[in-house]
Amino acid sequence: MTSAPSPIQIDIVSDVVCPWCIVGFKQLEQALARTGLGAIVRWHPFELNRDMPPEGQNTREHIMQKYGSTPEQSQQARDRLTALGAELGFTFAFDDNSRIYNTFGAHLLLDWAAEFNLQHPLKIALFTAYFSKGRDVSDPDTLVEIAASVGLDGAAARNVLTDPARVAPLREIQQFWTSHGITGVPAMVFGGKYLVTGAQGVDNYVQVLLQTAQETA
Repeated sequence: MTSAPSPIQIDIVSDVVCPWCIVGFKQLEQALARTGLGAIVRWHPFELNRDMPPEGQNTREHIMQKYGSTPEQSQQARDRLTALGAELGFTFAFDDNSRIYNTFGAHLLLDWAAEFNLQHPLKIALFTAYFSKGRDVSDPDTLVEIAASVGLDGAAARNVLTDPARVAPLREIQQFWTSHGITGVPAMVFGGKYLVTGAQGVDNYVQVLLQTAQETA
């Protein structure tokens, strides 16, 4: 009688305002279902907009400035993401007032939530709040509410956001990944061995999962 394969450790470096990060994860989720393999997912911080001011910036304006895209290209990208999300069971609700925000506070809470095995549900809740509901994921009240919605203590979450002792350790985690060559997200490390960057599609994730499972069996 053969034993079931051990769950695969998957480290995902991402930002909660990165649309391709949730697309990549939903593709990975389908790949896991297709293979029947288990996974232990750990999320790691990456800030796409570390210098973003507190009020954020209109998303379309930001993308046009950052990448030099035209309004038409920006709309095409949104349409593509919306269609991809629908195929994967995730709602992107972009509109002309969509804004992009600084996410350091969100990453502080995600790092803390790992202590209670609630990091993953918090990450998904943050993706949903931002992309599906257009919420400001830099606002402390919003972050505390989302943290409480997944079972974390709201008062403790608020303390995490204002605790200066938590800043340097989180910066060190960010530095660890960037020093290992992570310059864009999503970046997924399978079994501590295989790095896959970008949202690679269900079929490709299936192949990586099977290869990782085979080598760790």
